[in-house]
This record gives sequence, structure tokens and C-alpha cells, in this order.
Amino acid sequence: MHDKEVRKLTELEDTHWWYAERRHRLARSIAGMTPGRALDIGAAGGGNSRVLAREGWDVLALEYGAEGAQVGKERGLDVIRADATHLPLDRECVDLVVAYDVLEHIPDHDAAVREVHRILRPDGTFLIAVPCDPRLWSAHDVAVDHVRRYTRGTLSELLLRNRFRIEELWSWNVLLRPTVALRRRTSTGSDLEQLPRPVNLALKGVVTVERYLPVKGLPGVTLMVTARPA
Repeated sequence: MHDKEVRKLTELEDTHWWYAERRHRLARSIAGMTPGRALDIGAAGGGNSRVLAREGWDVLALEYGAEGAQVGKERGLDVIRADATHLPLDRECVDLVVAYDVLEHIPDHDAAVREVHRILRPDGTFLIAVPCDPRLWSAHDVAVDHVRRYTRGTLSELLLRNRFRIEELWSWNVLLRPTVALRRRTSTGSDLEQLPRPVNLALKGVVTVERYLPVKGLPGVTLMVTARPA
């Protein structure tokens, strides 16, 4: 991701409805887990890392680019700069890996998933979020350096062939998918932008309502996965 987008993401992360709800989803995903050592790949401004730390995890943040690593350090993270396809960690040394909106940026995503498998303990957990549906490809994807958007099939195959078993795979941002699809048809760049407070609150309300509806199996904008080493 370009340095400009990294800085913009960091500025938005604390208040934007999308990041706020993603943090909520992460907190729900780790509820009930015994805290241990966690790796947050693509930590950027550290919103997810702070969720993990708040719940008692020993968190190491990882960023590929110099700007992302600098942002993490400025925000007080324990951060290293490294390539997700060559993680500088020992085999079976972490209990949890979070890769939210990371795999879509990596040309060799198989190598990245294999590395996660290598460093995870046998009873560890891999939490993933990726943009879904190639039909939603737009200028936004180009602006933020996406390589691909996933389907349930391509994401499942990626994990299965790299020795993960999928515990849960579900859609997020289902209710807002029509709005996103319409916007992406006319977008000319990244959707990462500060919104007027009433709009931000309205969108936050929509995704909050979605928590309580049986829509996880319907088409959305994001796919989320809980997986474990097979």
C-alpha cells in the first residue's frame, strides 16, 4: 500500500465505522480464548493490535513497508518490518495470527499462508479477513494495491491446500453490499476517506444491526475466516 494510503488509514482507524466494526468482530472472534502470543500481520495503525493487547495477548505487529512500520512505532506498537512470505519467527512459536485485509495484497499468497502454518502452534488460530467477489473490483482496489478479490471457493482452496482446516467462513458487510457495488461502479480511487459524522453514524448503525441477522451465508463485501492447522 502506498505511504499516502497508510497514513490516511491510520488517521481514519480510530473513528471510521468500517474499522470500528472490524475491531468488534475481532474481539468477538477471540472471546473465550486463553491469551498467549499473537502476531498481527499488516498492523498499520495498530487498531487490531490494541484489541489483542486489551484482552491480554502478547502482541507483535508486523508491517512490510517502512511507512507502515514507522506508523506502528509512533503509536507505541512492538513492531517489526518483514515480508509475510518470509516471517522472521521460529516454528510453532505463536498462538494466534491475525491477517485482516492482508492476503489480497500479496502476489504469492500461498507462501504467506504456509509461513503462518509454520509459526503457528498446532492448537493455534488463524483469523483472516479479505475483500470478496471479483465483480466488485474497482479503482479502489487498484489504489490500495490489491492483487485480487476472493470467493468462498478460492479462499477455502488456498487454506486447504496449505494444511489448514476451516472452522468458520462467513460474509461481512452483507447489508451494505448494494451500496458498495453502486459506489464502486463510479469510484476513481480509494474509498478510504473521512465521512461526515451523520453518515459515519448511519453506516455504523447498519453494520451493528447486521450482527444480529442471519446473513453470514449471503454475499457480502468481506469474507472472514477462523482456521486452524490441520
